[in-house]
Order: sequence, then structure tokens, then C-alpha cells
Amino acid sequence: MSVNPAEATLEAYRRWAPVYPPVAHNPLMRAEQFAMRAHWPQVAAREVLDLACGSGRYTRHLTRMGAGRVIALDFCVPMLERVAGKFRVCANMMRLPFVSDAFDVVISGLALGHATNVSGWMAEVARVLKRGGTLLYSDFHPDAALAGLTRSFKDGDQQTCTVPHQSFDVASQRQAAEQAGLTIECLHEVRVGIELTEPFEHSEPFYQRWHGLPIVLVVRARKLEMA
Repeated sequence: MSVNPAEATLEAYRRWAPVYPPVAHNPLMRAEQFAMRAHWPQVAAREVLDLACGSGRYTRHLTRMGAGRVIALDFCVPMLERVAGKFRVCANMMRLPFVSDAFDVVISGLALGHATNVSGWMAEVARVLKRGGTLLYSDFHPDAALAGLTRSFKDGDQQTCTVPHQSFDVASQRQAAEQAGLTIECLHEVRVGIELTEPFEHSEPFYQRWHGLPIVLVVRARKLEMA
């Protein structure tokens, strides 16, 4: 019997939620967060959507940086229950329950690979962004997926679980952004052994084998002032 990818993804995050802290808790996430912060938009006093927020690590950053209001959205209730934010919404990121032009900024960390398709995801993000607003997102790099790397975790019972993930190549992401009326301002690759260098258990052979491989992609885009 075939498994619905969306259901499999939701079940993975339900299992992960009890042990998923609201901070960057491993070397990959810390390298991803460092790259995201390097391209961080102005958020003070602005309306911000933390899209596919997980346990709320970026919600915490946004709140500390004085965002006017932060909406934390995720499809997994156990994850949302861990978010230390006033405004939490359970919804599918492909069908956002917001009016158009609602947000000055959309932040999304390591979530694009859970979208049904990249064009629909970009179009929905662009719809809820105000003109001139900023999208900043990260995802696992398509080159890493092609190399066979996967994202996995150990749940509370120490059972290893792999998170389902779709890979959208960079050209597809560029095209989807353009079609949605978003102008890409920068693409930032986090590469093994270059930006990602923090040691971890059995990291030496990992760094030797995959040195230079792009493992995370960070993209900053702006919605056109005129539609």
C-alpha cells in the first residue's frame, strides 16, 4: 500500500516534536541559521510570518528583534504547541489562511522541500506578501539530495526516522519566484567543510567524503513594488 507523502511527513514531525528544541540544535541547523542571519531583513515593527515554523526557533529571533507581530504557522499541532509565541496557526503552507498583502516579511527555515510544488508555494507566499516585502527562506540543497543525503532524527524511543523531502532544483526555484513576481536578491550556498565545519560524532569521514558539497540553500527575494 502506497504511503501519502504529506501524511508521512506529518507523522515524522509528530514523532520529532517531543524532542525538537526551539533552537538550532545541530551543526547543520547552526550553519543554516548563520547563513539566514547574514541576509536577515529589517523586521522591527513589521508584520512577519514564520512559515512552517516547527518549534519556533525563528519566531523567537523575530520576537527578540522587535517584530511588530509574528504569526507562527505550521501543519503539525505538537510542533506548534512548543512555540513560544502569541499568534500560532495550524494550516497547510500551500493554502495560507490570510488575506493578500498581509505581511512585510516571510521567513521559512528548511521547509520548502515539504511543499507539494515549488510554483504553488512561491505564488502563495507572494500573495500574502505586501508589495516591496521580503521572503527569506532556506532548504536542503538539491545537490545534497542528488548525492543521496537525507534528513533523519532519533525520536524519544531512540528510533531513527527519515523525514520525507522533495527536491526542487535551483533553476526551478528561480523560475517559480519570477512567475510569482518575486525578484531574487541573493542565493547563498552552505557547503560541507567550508561554511559547515563544526565537528560532530563521526564527522571526519563525512567532511572528507562530501567536502565542498552544497548542503543548504538560502534565498532572499523581494516582491515587486508594481504588479
